[in-house]
Amino acid sequence: MRSYRELFRTPEFTPFFLASAAQGAALTIGGLALATLVYRTTDSPLLSAVSMFGPQLAQMLGATFLLSGADRLPPRATLSSISLAFAACTAVLALPGLPIGAVFGVIFLQGLIASLGGGVTGGLLNEILPKDGFVLGRSVFNMVFGLVQVVGFATGGALLTLLSPRTCLLQSAALYATASLVFRLGLTARSPRSAGRPSVAATWRTNALLWSSRPRRLTYLGLWIPNGLIVGCESLFVSYDSGAAGALFASAALGMFVGDLTVGRFVPPALRARLPVPLLLLLATPYLLFALRPGTLWAALAVSVASVGFGASLAQQERLMALTPDELAGHALGLRGAGMLTMQGLSAALAGSIAQLTSPATAMTAMAVASLAVTVTLGVASRRDARDVRDRKRGVSPTDFRAPVSPE
Repeated sequence: MRSYRELFRTPEFTPFFLASAAQGAALTIGGLALATLVYRTTDSPLLSAVSMFGPQLAQMLGATFLLSGADRLPPRATLSSISLAFAACTAVLALPGLPIGAVFGVIFLQGLIASLGGGVTGGLLNEILPKDGFVLGRSVFNMVFGLVQVVGFATGGALLTLLSPRTCLLQSAALYATASLVFRLGLTARSPRSAGRPSVAATWRTNALLWSSRPRRLTYLGLWIPNGLIVGCESLFVSYDSGAAGALFASAALGMFVGDLTVGRFVPPALRARLPVPLLLLLATPYLLFALRPGTLWAALAVSVASVGFGASLAQQERLMALTPDELAGHALGLRGAGMLTMQGLSAALAGSIAQLTSPATAMTAMAVASLAVTVTLGVASRRDARDVRDRKRGVSPTDFRAPVSPE
């Protein structure tokens, strides 16, 4: 499957796509509104960053205890319920006078609920589309999320000049409710992909199985850490320049859209497998410009160019699916999403802490340097693994190239 026409002719793909777009818009507008509300209330870069990316901090906890439900719950009912729960949580965040502690309690609850969403969404997409359509379908989802972010952050920034953050949060809640309705009416009721009840034990067993393979481990780490550190940079846009935060977020989303379009639609599979490291290097390098504290125009340009590198995740997810049995696809993608979002939340907290002690520009530069270091390290480890596999196929042991050890 290589054309968008074929993709949208696939039954159920269009309502799935539209509901996900509504969720993306809700997340974008609500996240910017909440970060702005917290920053105006506390004047803290740390709390502002964590409020926007805080739900991600609960993702790994959910992945540890709840993720077996990604393949063991009916997908339509699960996705509809998750959107409805997010609508309720977002409406609570809009309540006047809500204490800051309660705000973060609701954010934590959202993260727990969301820990199932990535796995259920990825597994259902893998089920709706044929094998050769997964990367194209995933790229369309990433692209629409990028476009929705461009429009959502631009719209959210404009709305925040006219309306209060609490009013914008209520608009976000309405979008979540709309997504819940589209999931319910547009998708077919399906049985779970795996038998058995969701449980903590089943989650732990499958997590251990997925983590037991070194190639999968390296793929997961590449999906989680480099881009998570860069999202830590993004979490400081509000404190770097609150007036231009919407423009910076929109620029990041535009770059992500370009990267996903290029990698998902135009790059052949053989070349796609070689792109993760170069794209992850591109993702971090432009953020080094923030050491010079650029103005809005140069900052937006750097952010846009860097975000093209988010296209690396498409090639990495394709590799993950090639290394994973079909019956564990939802769980594997859910662990990918939960780990990635948890890393983003941790990075937001780390970046906010550094910014609290130094400045947002210094913190963004430090996070970019860390991302580059991790990408280079993982790239070297992956190349060493690939070389060892080639040697084994030729009947040559890697130990044949090591110096002999003298007996003691």
